[in-house]
Amino acid sequence: MAKVGLINYGSGNFMSVFNALTYLDINTIQIKKPDDFKNVTHIILPGVGTFAALMKQLKNLNLIEAMKHHVLKLQKPYLGICVGMQILATLGYEYQECNGLDYIQGEVIKIPAQDYKLRLPHIGWNDVIYKKSCPLFSDIKNKASFYFVHSYYFVPKNNSDIVANCMYGFELTACVGKDNIYGVQFHPEKSQRNGLQILQNFVKI
Repeated sequence: MAKVGLINYGSGNFMSVFNALTYLDINTIQIKKPDDFKNVTHIILPGVGTFAALMKQLKNLNLIEAMKHHVLKLQKPYLGICVGMQILATLGYEYQECNGLDYIQGEVIKIPAQDYKLRLPHIGWNDVIYKKSCPLFSDIKNKASFYFVHSYYFVPKNNSDIVANCMYGFELTACVGKDNIYGVQFHPEKSQRNGLQILQNFVKI
């Protein structure tokens, strides 16, 4: 039976994701220390805040090596949400250059909103366009809407790691996937029925 470990590093949306999982009757525990990873089958990292701040918090909690062991070696399914997706990258450039987890090669850069006369952050509902099939989107129609709040976006080195995009003046990455590792730029916990379906699908992986 699936048991989700929800990483709690003090982010503002931890409880929102926890409540969504509880509503779906998904067995969920919080992860606050390295040994907590041993007790779960799936791992979710919710994200609010900056790339560098999240990496710093994970290091302060001594979670980086444990995550690497359980995600890369034991290949437990991982889902990163918003900045929890972005830190999968090699590097991030939000306010400062910062090393990411480097699980999926690429960089996180600022949305060039001025080039399209758009505002930052990119906030609100946006259609998600599939680039390849992915179990996360099972039973969800193409171009379904999800809720976004971000000013930076993930540019994977390999296009094959892009699962879905959305349009904000140009196509930007909405979802990445590689092996057992997934990341969504949008917030499933704020995306109503479609978002809840994403969480249900993840637990079935």
